[in-house]
Amino acid sequence: MTDDDPLELARRIAQSYRGEGQGAGRPGPGPKKRSRPIKPSRAKNEDPSTISDLLGQVVRNQGWTEKLDDQRIFTEWATIVGPEVAQHAQIDGFDDTVVHVRATSTAWATQLKLLAPRIVAKLNEALGDGTVTRIDVRGPQAPSWKNGTRSIRGARGPRDTYG
Repeated sequence: MTDDDPLELARRIAQSYRGEGQGAGRPGPGPKKRSRPIKPSRAKNEDPSTISDLLGQVVRNQGWTEKLDDQRIFTEWATIVGPEVAQHAQIDGFDDTVVHVRATSTAWATQLKLLAPRIVAKLNEALGDGTVTRIDVRGPQAPSWKNGTRSIRGARGPRDTYG
């Protein structure tokens, strides 16, 4: 067989990985070679990594860092605005630097509208400047008169009830 034979080349590579000698006629493993010390660059690759490091690397590679930073507003809302405000105001959404907040009552909606500049400043301090520019405060939802056991198709709600 010649040196150009790819099968022979593959056999020699496999033998070298198994630690066998260069001679094709020697069966079994050959004399053991002295192990070389592991280089520091190679040791890094062989060391185990934590799952948080791997997830962080995936997030950076996919370009999700900014999106995840924006989502911190949902997870850290109670710590940023305080427990009392968080109890009466829940975040409905976050679009293009605008936070949509739903208040539990109209009184809390009014208070949140008055506190909006302070809340925006706190959010920007915690999440980074320019993350939030405005807070859109909405009061509680009014009850729907369109559904229910006594609703009538085509009716105009409670105005039809009282004649």
